[in-house]
Parts: sequence; C-alpha cells; structure tokens
Amino acid sequence: MSRFIDELKRTHRCGELRTADIGKEVVLFGWVARRRDHGGCIFIDLRDRTGVTQIVFDVSYAGAIQSELQKVGGGEVKPEQVAEAHAAAEKARSEWVIGVRGLVKSREGNVNEKIDTGAIEVWVAEATVFNRAETPPFEIADDIETREEIRLQYRYLDLRRAPLQRALRMRHEVNRATRNYLSDQGCLELETPFLVKYTPGGARNFLVPSRVSAGKFYALAESPQLYKQLFMVAGFDRYFQIVKCFRDEDLRIDRQPEFTQIDVELSFVNQDDVFRLIEGLVFTIWKAALGIDLTKLYPSGRFPQMPFAESMARFGNDKPDLRFGIEHVDLTDLIIEQGGGGVPFWVEIAEKYRSGKLRRDVPAEIVKGLVIPASANLSRQQTEELERGLRDVKGFRGLARAKLAEDGSWTQSPLSKSITPELRQKLNEALGAKPGDILCFQFGKTDVVHTVMAKLRVDVAKKIGLIPEYGHGDQWRFLWVTNPPLFEYDEETGRWAAAHHAFTRPIDEHVPLLESDPARVECYRYDLVLNGFEIGGGSIRLHDPDVQARVFKTLGIDERDARDKFGFLLDALRSGAPPHGGIALGMDRLSMLLSGAPTLRDVIPFPKTNQGTDQMTGAPVAVDAAQLAELRVKTVVDEPRPAGAASATGAGSAGA
Repeated sequence: MSRFIDELKRTHRCGELRTADIGKEVVLFGWVARRRDHGGCIFIDLRDRTGVTQIVFDVSYAGAIQSELQKVGGGEVKPEQVAEAHAAAEKARSEWVIGVRGLVKSREGNVNEKIDTGAIEVWVAEATVFNRAETPPFEIADDIETREEIRLQYRYLDLRRAPLQRALRMRHEVNRATRNYLSDQGCLELETPFLVKYTPGGARNFLVPSRVSAGKFYALAESPQLYKQLFMVAGFDRYFQIVKCFRDEDLRIDRQPEFTQIDVELSFVNQDDVFRLIEGLVFTIWKAALGIDLTKLYPSGRFPQMPFAESMARFGNDKPDLRFGIEHVDLTDLIIEQGGGGVPFWVEIAEKYRSGKLRRDVPAEIVKGLVIPASANLSRQQTEELERGLRDVKGFRGLARAKLAEDGSWTQSPLSKSITPELRQKLNEALGAKPGDILCFQFGKTDVVHTVMAKLRVDVAKKIGLIPEYGHGDQWRFLWVTNPPLFEYDEETGRWAAAHHAFTRPIDEHVPLLESDPARVECYRYDLVLNGFEIGGGSIRLHDPDVQARVFKTLGIDERDARDKFGFLLDALRSGAPPHGGIALGMDRLSMLLSGAPTLRDVIPFPKTNQGTDQMTGAPVAVDAAQLAELRVKTVVDEPRPAGAASATGAGSAGA
C-alpha cells in the first residue's frame, strides 16, 4: 500500500481516461463498484467521484503490458506483480478500496456507450488493497428502492451514488461561479456571526444557552439581515456571503432547519439595480452548472416582472409556475353584481359587500374559479382525487364543481339546482369555459381560497402532464414578483405585523397611508421565482429613521420596545446610513432545481429528516444532568401516560 501512496501516486481519476490516453501507464484509486469473474480474467468497474473505469486482471497479459510500457518509457512489470494483483482481484468485493497501476487499452469492438470511459479499459500490472469493506446495507447504484431513512442512516454510503455526487459537484460549481461573479462586480465577501441576539418578527429561532451568562440565550442567526445592513452603514458598499442560516420551522420538501443562502447587500441602489445584478448572477450560474445560455430564453438579459397583487389574482400565490396556464379568475365582483345568483354561500358573501361589512379594495372574502380543460379527459373519480388532495389545506371545506354541457348548462354539480341561469351564463363567459370543461369554484376567506386554488392549479397541471411531478422538464421560467403589502393583519392578536420584516421601505407614494390605511401600503420587496419555487427574496431597506418610527408605530412597537429589540440597528441608521437594499438566494433550492432532485435532502450532504432528526448520528439527543447544570438549564418533559389514559392539557416545555 505504501508504494502506491508514497511512490506511484495517482495519475488520473476514474472518469477521466479517453481514447487519447491509450498506451499510457496510469495509476488509479477508487472503490469496487462491480466485479465480474470470467474464469481467469476478472473485470472490475473502479469508481470514484468522477466516474468509472473498467480494469482488467489477467495473468496472461503480463508480457504484453511490459512490452507496450517499454515503448513509452513506462515502469517495470514483473510477472509476480500481475499474479498478486489477480489474486487480490479474486478476493475483492463490493466497495473495497483499491489502487492499480496498469496500461490503458482500447476496448475495440466492445465499447460501452453508456459511460464516458467506455472506449478504454486498463490492463492491471500491479494492485493494492487499501481497505476491505463490509457488505453495504444497500447497493451503491444510481437507481435504488432502498427506503430514505436507511439511506440517511448510512449517508456516507449514499453519497457514493452518482446522482448525489453530481448534485454536490454542481453545488461546487454554483459556489465557484457565485464567488467569481460577485467579486468581479465589486462585492466583498464578508462574514457575519451565527450566535446573535434574538429579535422578534422573523422565523422561529433556535436558542443556545450561554454558560457564562446564566439564564440568557443566544439565537442562531436565521439570516445575516441586520449585520449586512450594518456593513452598509460602515461603508462597505457591496457585500456578499455564502452563509449557513438556521430556522426552527416545520419542514417540507424544500425546507431544512439549517440551510445555505447566497446573501447580497448593496448601497446607493434602487430595486432595478438589485435585479440587474442578480439576473447576471443567475445567467452565470446556469452557464457554469448546466452549460445553458439563458440569453436564448431571455435575449434582453432581463427577467419579467409581475406585481404581487396580479400574481395573487391570477395564480393564488406569490410564486407562480409559468410553465403552464390554468389561471384563476376572480369572480367576486360578478357574484356581488348578481347578488349571489341563488347560491346560498355566494348570497351570503354578496350581502357582506353590499352592506359595507367587507371592502373590495382589501377583500377578506372572495370567490374564484378555475377551468380544467375538456382535453384533460378527467374522469369523475380523478376529479374527486384532486379534491381529496386539497384536504390538508387549513380551512378547506370542499370544492364546488360543475361540468359544462353542450347547451351551457351544468352537470355533476349541486350548484345547478339553485344557481340562476343568468349567473351561470355570466360565469361560463367569465371563465371562458367550453363544453366538456370542468369548472372549479372556491369561496370564503381570501387566504384560504388562494391557497386552495394555487395548490389545485399545480395538482391539475401534474395530473394532466403539463409539468413533471418534480424537476424542471427542460423549462426555465423566471419571474420577479414585486411590491407586496408591507403589513399583514393578525386576527389572533388584532394587530398589524410585518409581512417580511420591519425594515422594508414602503413605496414612496404609500408612505402617507402608514397610519390611515396600513392594508393598502405596498413596499419595495421582491421575490425571484422559478417554476413555482421562490429561489430568492429581498427588499430595499428603510434607512430613514422618521419613516422607520412610523412603521414601528403601525406595528404596535413603541420607542422603548424598539430600542430594546433593535436599538443597535436604529443607532446605526441614525449614524449616516446610505440608501441600501439586498436579496438572498436559496443555495439549496437552486441546487434542487438545477439537478432536478425531488427534495432538498438530495442536494444537501448531511440533511435532516422531516422531523428534524439526523438519522446517521441520532441528533438531537438528550444531554446529561451535569451539562444542563453547567448551563443553568432545566428540562421539563411529559410523564409517560398509562395506556388508554386521556391526553394531558399542555405540551412539554423547556426553560431556564
């Protein structure tokens, strides 16, 4: 073994050899991916992170190897070395780690077109075994049916599989392209702390107890937001960071408790300046990672923009997938005009607006429709399956449906019994419905209607094959969604809350509405959307202390609370803060979309499960009493209940 490490050294990786290398002496290191014994001639597919090379062990090749290597000034080949190598190959098994020295030969009439190295093979003159691996718990192959929890338990083995290795190499290319591009644009890569002060208003934080300051806690930074603004106050002008962030949130396919983002902040810019920088970065990333020139799709070098209100009206969310149509139609005004048209639920909504209980400029309840085209040829059972898929949406009470007949009447719908012919005709026209189409309606609270219809739209598109279940389908539809509301109303507390964060700048002409009509205040916030995923979000910041104080007042944060929670930032903003704004792109989501992976877990080296656990290490784990005592922390857990006992009120908690 020492000879291979100390003397011979690796000359190539396993995915690098081509026909131009035929006749060369090479040294390869890697893992046994596959072994085939043909009775005296043993073939092994040797694998590393670059690919595989077929290597051949045959004692009868010793003379030929020596003869050809002499012609190119290669090393000596002893028959006993070839015999020892063959003996090692006889014992070798899957995932053994070996090294070989040999001669690159053509595979002539036996080329393997499926792999990049398929035109060559290596005749082995000498070999060594670095490590004898135990039989792995699952096959190391591209496509396997092993349960994800098993693969995560043995993640170091799962990471040997080519799809995951490709995804992580792609992350490397994205990182490299990002650093080069942003550095060339005059941005400085600067670091911010992970252990920070807890500030309310964002995502739920992970808390870290302080041993030195008993009873007090750090928060793990959910983003570098406040610190990157301080960089602008400090005069660094253009900042970026590829940074790890932490949020204690419920998990899903595109969310993890720790994640990576490309963080950017710029001084003396407006919204469009930020867009131009990030568009250039995205074009650069797609070229580096996939070899795709996005200028062929976007010749101007710019992505389209859409106001938040339009996105919600047409698609029901602020991250629309533009690869297909099936847009929503807001029918609220029509329902009000027709007094509900005989449909009891719609009559109730119409009366609320007519009586002045609800406002159309900030609608609390709406009616929306969506058409599933007749060409989809969905059966009634398939339509009911779509409805069942909506049950997880909080507040969903059912989907009103109707099928349009040739004469304009509705079938397969209880609505047909009560709706007036006039409203039915007007709805058909408003929806642009044709015979055979399925009309879907949702009505009630605005946020519920939007969520239901947005999910239905995507579910229909997947059901009828307009988009794949996951992945991009060779389509890249980018969109900037701009100018959302600055505030959102919290019905539980009866107060206004920041829709993003409290330091987002209101649109100039909406500043007078801060006190009088907060619901109508829009702001310079923006999201970059790709194929239905938000891949980045940011805003132009509030650098004016007077306007900042008015925003705090609307949020119910008095001067004392503001100083307690954000004092250091407020002091900084009063110390000569330039106009500034920024954005953060989700590195993990970018990687997921670029690679076509179904979940974030496939593009993160060591991810957590949907329950936030690490299958490989067992984290999180309990700690012993001595550690807790040192931190002045006491845990409180529920006592196990006897079988059949009633549930206790309240949940377990932890405190200091």
